[in-house]
Amino acid sequence: MYLLDTTSTAAISIYALLLTAYRSMQVLHARPIDGPAVSAEPVETRPLPAVDVIVPSFNEDPGILSACLASIADQDYPGELRVYVVDDGSRNREAILRVRAFYSRDPRFSFILLPENVGKRKAQIAAIGQSSGDLVLNVDSDSTIAFDVVSKLASKMRDPEVGAVMGQLTASNPGDTWLTKLIDMEYWLACNEERAAQSRFGAVMCCCGPCAMYRRSALASLLDQYETQLFRGKLSDFGEDRHLTILMLKAGFRTEYVPNAIVATVVPDTLKSYLRQQLRWARSTFRDTFLALPLLRGLNPFLTFDVVGQNIGPLLLALSVVTGLAHFITTATVPWWTILIIASMTIIRCGVVALHARQLRFLGFVLHTPINLFLLLPLKAYALCTLSNSDWLSRYSAPEVPVSGGKPTPIQASGRVTPDCTCSGE
Repeated sequence: MYLLDTTSTAAISIYALLLTAYRSMQVLHARPIDGPAVSAEPVETRPLPAVDVIVPSFNEDPGILSACLASIADQDYPGELRVYVVDDGSRNREAILRVRAFYSRDPRFSFILLPENVGKRKAQIAAIGQSSGDLVLNVDSDSTIAFDVVSKLASKMRDPEVGAVMGQLTASNPGDTWLTKLIDMEYWLACNEERAAQSRFGAVMCCCGPCAMYRRSALASLLDQYETQLFRGKLSDFGEDRHLTILMLKAGFRTEYVPNAIVATVVPDTLKSYLRQQLRWARSTFRDTFLALPLLRGLNPFLTFDVVGQNIGPLLLALSVVTGLAHFITTATVPWWTILIIASMTIIRCGVVALHARQLRFLGFVLHTPINLFLLLPLKAYALCTLSNSDWLSRYSAPEVPVSGGKPTPIQASGRVTPDCTCSGE
């Protein structure tokens, strides 16, 4: 019994020290850097790069897809812009005929209809093979981008050392449920602390799929590796965004975060769909963390600490919780030290974030702690034990006309008239 109590106390104490140091450094490095952007020559003397926007779509709600394409059509980018919408063998093609017919009238839009579902990765590659722009922007079909996203991301790509950039993610349906509110806050933290700190050293570890731009010259040299990613002898069928980002870093390119390029994406509004998403992401993170370890030797020491904080921290927390529960079950003694440390760190964390973001809503992020302790930690343990498994993938089996996870809220009112679509769930 003494061993359980000692183990729980030691694990939570080490966790508290590690996380305090990690979060403090993360907040410090996430602060914006003042100064002009790097540019090899005056902007006026160079033509704007052509941008190809790729929108992979599988069983998407017609209304959500229409909102996505409208936000792309309304971009203020003065350079050449082409859009490739890839229908990845959707079972609801009849439902999106009006959307396709409407945007087919815009000469910038092309539609690629794949005969069967081959996955997001191959859908992207199909569009890349038909396009030729200098920059490639991936936008998920359930996302809408602010009118200036292409301009802001393309501006960051003026630096030839940058191979990929991502914008700031927000939830397009934060008002749906208590869970979507929490996820919206979770996205803010992931972008404005984690990604922002990594970006200071040119090594964002995952340029997220809803809005990520790549340099074609870099992308072309990596497509074979991207398409044929194997894990334990099997082709990988998820984790596209993180894997492509790691390949960019391995090729010697910088990956960066652009906080004022805003994208809104539909987030899960039920615990079941949220846990599905988190399982897929956890497997992807574990797989590509192993792949990224050799990179750390050539990167800033903070990035090694970042990997330790994100992977060792949850293990220490899980150990303290499990041993604390075991001690309580066997002795009926409450592990007050463990409870006190977790509660204190939660309150301090939420308070600091509320000050950082200047938004009182982050005080409500305390609700994420029980979800993390009793759902996400066991889920990550399961993910680590089943890395080769593809169960619980999103949209694994979709109905003819899927019901969307929520109604997207446009980032900015659009002057373009969207097609008159009858959307499921309306």
